Amino acid sequence: MLIYPAIDLYEGKAVRLLKGDYAQMTVYSDHPLEIAEDFQKAGATCLHTVDLEGAKSGETPNLEVIRHIVRNTDLFTEVGGGIRSMQVIERYLDAGIGRVILGTAAVTDRPFLERAAADYKEKIAVGVDIKDGYVAIRGWTEKSELNAFDFCKDLQQLGIRTIICTDISRDGAMKGTNVELYDKLREMLDMQIIASGGVTDMNDIIRLRSMDLYGAIIGKAYYTGAIDLKEAIAAAR
Repeated sequence: MLIYPAIDLYEGKAVRLLKGDYAQMTVYSDHPLEIAEDFQKAGATCLHTVDLEGAKSGETPNLEVIRHIVRNTDLFTEVGGGIRSMQVIERYLDAGIGRVILGTAAVTDRPFLERAAADYKEKIAVGVDIKDGYVAIRGWTEKSELNAFDFCKDLQQLGIRTIICTDISRDGAMKGTNVELYDKLREMLDMQIIASGGVTDMNDIIRLRSMDLYGAIIGKAYYTGAIDLKEAIAAAR
């Protein structure tokens, strides 16, 4: 299992939100590259980034910060946050991003999802953010009518290889990850499943690893010191 330490970006800074709430934002560093370099020193090979401003605007306000990280580390970097057009996908891929994550647009713009999947194949992932069993959109502020499990099956049929699944109720809450959710997804799908939200301690890492998931994202637990990244990477292997 791959460990994806996370850097959420807002105004060029590394921050974390609680359950996606911009009003509950903690700034952890003014220098995201230094954090990425620390990840690499700890043995990380992958990085999960989210442009929180882009999630609102549909643009790429933190592109230069992400480009700087890609150029100065060897981390395979995936990015999400308001990606709603082929132009934005191309902008990120041209900057050296390894994989682009579609969110709201994967739900609301079917032609865009189909074209992105057809044109960029494994370079496209979809973030499936789950609230009360349904897919949440628009920065988790709206609950769609799509059943999360049905949506994941549809993505698989469309040829999407990787999904990042988040139980919103667990994100940033430090209450443990939703093991039952990921176990059900693993049994149901033949996809690369990355667990996100609520990965709190080494027990979570070990339990997710035992399911043979593709990956797990570590966010707040790293920044608070609840998880030692080097130990987590070793346990995930």
